[in-house]
Parts: sequence; structure tokens; C-alpha cells
Amino acid sequence: MNETSPAPVASAPAPRKTSATSGGTTPDPGAKAQGPSGRRIAELLQRQGVLVVLLTVVVVASFIYPSTFATLDNTRGVTVQASFLAVVALGMTMVIITGGIDLSVGSVFALGGVLAAWASQWGILPALLVPLVVCGGIGLLNGFLVARAGMAPFIVTLATLLGARGLLLAITDEGATTYLVPKDSAFAELGQGAIWGFGYPIFIALALFGLGGLLLQRTSFGQSIFAVGGSSDAAMLMGLPVARTKMLVYTLSGLLAGLAGALNAARLSSGVTIIGVGMELDAISAVVIGGTLLIGGAGSISGTLWGVLLLQVIQNLINQIGSLNSSYQSVVSGGFLIVVVVAQRYLARSRRTT
Repeated sequence: MNETSPAPVASAPAPRKTSATSGGTTPDPGAKAQGPSGRRIAELLQRQGVLVVLLTVVVVASFIYPSTFATLDNTRGVTVQASFLAVVALGMTMVIITGGIDLSVGSVFALGGVLAAWASQWGILPALLVPLVVCGGIGLLNGFLVARAGMAPFIVTLATLLGARGLLLAITDEGATTYLVPKDSAFAELGQGAIWGFGYPIFIALALFGLGGLLLQRTSFGQSIFAVGGSSDAAMLMGLPVARTKMLVYTLSGLLAGLAGALNAARLSSGVTIIGVGMELDAISAVVIGGTLLIGGAGSISGTLWGVLLLQVIQNLINQIGSLNSSYQSVVSGGFLIVVVVAQRYLARSRRTT
């Protein structure tokens, strides 16, 4: 998958400054220096630069820790842990491409796990449907307030972050009650089963990413997502359903966060109440590191997947070192995020000069 934003609608180029003596056009030095090849390189780095970094880190770590990092069991562990964040980050990618943000996904993830564990006593369908309906409803509320009421996404999703966490605490008696998933149930098998040693959540995440790539690149809804992120006013003038598009992406974000929480509950066999804190920041980091612009209008589903894997590999390496605790992951992730944002600004400037 090599998804990026579709080719933007070309606008009339600004007239170049003319020389008063010769009457000729003054060449653009940036365009001359960069050229079409420079623009292609900038676009390629924005799309797949994180993949190069990921492969480099994996190769170096495999040489340094061949007996612990470069093993099949470790690969299985890293990928299954990454699958839950990947599903959440998939929804976050679509939200950010529209120029929005969703801070509620961490709390919605935890709420989805609790609801799934509670409903699992009645079977696998209630265990999946209950969190999807409730978490999808929270996402729809976010979308309605952002798209129809015109409220800032940061404020709206911050409010639902607190609301979802409060609802979780109310359901669990302030965290005193932990709902357990019945052993040997079909729902538990969904989270703990494996194919060739790789857990089912990995394949579910890959399938969702494949569908997400098709949605963005092969449907009119996907084109609307990019157009809205590029310019909501221009998209509205083109007759695109701007409000409906925003509502749908926030609803999808809520649904995917709830699904990830349900899968995590199935794997842990319980609805853990203290998980998901700060998960929204990890999801945003993975999306931005993967090349999606925070200002919206451009992004990559595959880049988000590489960003998630990079963060998980870094966490695993910190565990391999042993002398460092997990808090260093936040330091390294923050450093990567700063570097990527600075690089995005430079690449965007380079593309404008071509």
C-alpha cells in the first residue's frame, strides 16, 4: 500500500515577476534547484521515510541482540502488541487527514474493553456489538459537535475523553469491579487464538488496514476525506459533503478504538480499567511519524502502520537493554516526533518551490 493524498486540483499559478528591462520572466531559483526529481524525492521521503528508519533499526538491533530481538517469538510478541495500537491509529489517520484530532481514543479503548468483558457472558456477538455501539456513538457525538456545531476538535474530544473515562469508572464501581471473559469462549479465542503462532489480532489489524487503504484510495468518500483536509471551504464549493465526511471519520475512529479495546479484553481475558491512558498520544505520534500531516490534506495508511511498528520496536529494544525503564520510550518517541515534524515542514517547503 502506497497511499498518499490524491492529486490536488490545480489552481491558477501566480504570475512570475517580470524584468523591467528585458520584459522576460524571472526564473524561480527554488524550482530550478529542485526540479521534478526533487519534488518526487521529497514526496517519497514523506511517504516511506519511516519505513527506511524502521528497517534500519530492525537490522541494527538484530545484529546487537541476535538471541533475544531477532527471534520468531519476539517478533510475534511485538506484532501482537502493535496490533491494538494499529487499529486505533487507523481511525486517527483518517481524522487527522481531515484536519481534525481525536483525543478520546485512549479512554474509548479502555471503555470498549470493559464493555466487551461485561457482555462476553452472553456470547461473542454481544461482546463485540456492545462496545461497537457505545464507542461508535461516542465517535458520532464527536463528529456531530465538530461538524454540525462548529466546535474545536481539541475541546470536543478532550471532553469525551473525560466522559468515556468517567463512564468506565461508573460501570466498574470506581475500578473496584473487574469483569472477566469466560475461559474457552469464542470471544476469548478471538484474542488468544493464533495462526502459525501469530495471534488473530494481527490478521484483523492487517485486514482493517487493507480495507482502510481501499477506502481512502478507491472510493469517493476517501477522496472527500483528502479534499476536506486540504481545504474545507474549497471542498464545500465543490459540492462535497464536508459535514457528513467529518462525522463519519470521527464515528469510524470511535468504532475502531472500541474494537481494539474489545480485542485487547479478549486477549487479557478481562476488562482492565487502567489501560489506555496516553494511548491517544501514541496513536497521534504513530500517524505523524508515518507521514500524515497534522494540518490535514495528506497522509498514508501504510505509513501509519510503519509508524506503529517503529514505536513498538523502540519499546521492545528498551526492554532488551534492561538498564532503561519504559519511560525512556516516551523520550525517544518525542524525539522522533520532533524530527518528523521538522522534516515535514522542510519537505513541504521543498515541494512548494517546484
